[in-house]
Amino acid sequence: MKTYATIDTGSNQVLIFIARVDDGEIKEVLLDKGEITKLGEGLNTTGVLSDEAQERTLKVMEEFKSLLDKYNVDNYYAVGTAALREAKNAADFLKKVKEKTGIDINVIPGEEEARLSFMAVVGGLNLKDRETVIIDIGGGSTEFIFGRGTEILDRFSTKLGALKLTEQYLKSDPVTDEEFESLMDYLKGELKAVNPPVKNPFLVGMGGTMTNLSAIKHKLEKYDPKVVQGSYITVEELEGIIADIKSRTIEERKKIKGLQPKRAEVILAGTAILKSIMERIGSDRITISDMGLRHGLMFDKFCV
Repeated sequence: MKTYATIDTGSNQVLIFIARVDDGEIKEVLLDKGEITKLGEGLNTTGVLSDEAQERTLKVMEEFKSLLDKYNVDNYYAVGTAALREAKNAADFLKKVKEKTGIDINVIPGEEEARLSFMAVVGGLNLKDRETVIIDIGGGSTEFIFGRGTEILDRFSTKLGALKLTEQYLKSDPVTDEEFESLMDYLKGELKAVNPPVKNPFLVGMGGTMTNLSAIKHKLEKYDPKVVQGSYITVEELEGIIADIKSRTIEERKKIKGLQPKRAEVILAGTAILKSIMERIGSDRITISDMGLRHGLMFDKFCV
């Protein structure tokens, strides 16, 4: 039995997953955690990763290197997503991470991110006989995967990210009705291109926005993946959550039970993206997957 790790360096959050694997199967999960570093903060305006965002993320990567050592990891695989695909100075940051920690981050295309996410969701929710639309709302992008069983029918990445749209549209604190409506109008236009190849698909959401919304619905004092995995949110519940979040300042949002305080600033934009997608697809509920890119990476790289 060997110990493997996967690292997902996202635009808003950095995550690590460490597990013992034997004969192509995960036998024991040793660690599954994430830290919000907002690596993509300001990227939409400047085109570069800020010094502060780099420092925050580098600090977490140093902590992750310590965890790789602590758990005696035999091998690992680390990836970067939207922020590292887009930033003009991404190569400099990757070099810093390598020099400080020895960790190599592989920047993957949005389509590959979608494929790996699909592997995690289908396996985790046993959707091998369903026609699905899977969405992953990140800080800098949103991935779509249309599938039938274990077959991907289509996959694509959009530049609709919770952190990016917060900076672009939701500038007041609390957010004004005009700002929110402008964001919803923008999303409606951008999502016209989303046309699922199947009717009445099973809609699944993954990523930090989704898991936080489930935790809010269930008023979780402490995050519990067993409660979140396979849970669902209806359109009506989502509208209630949006109204509550929108009425609060960022500091007041931090008191919402189930919401990670560091996600308070971007949760409204993430929720707006979700509502717009549900309206476009015509789904009245979405099922939540606690499994994400890091789990798909583990299946793909170390469980074959």
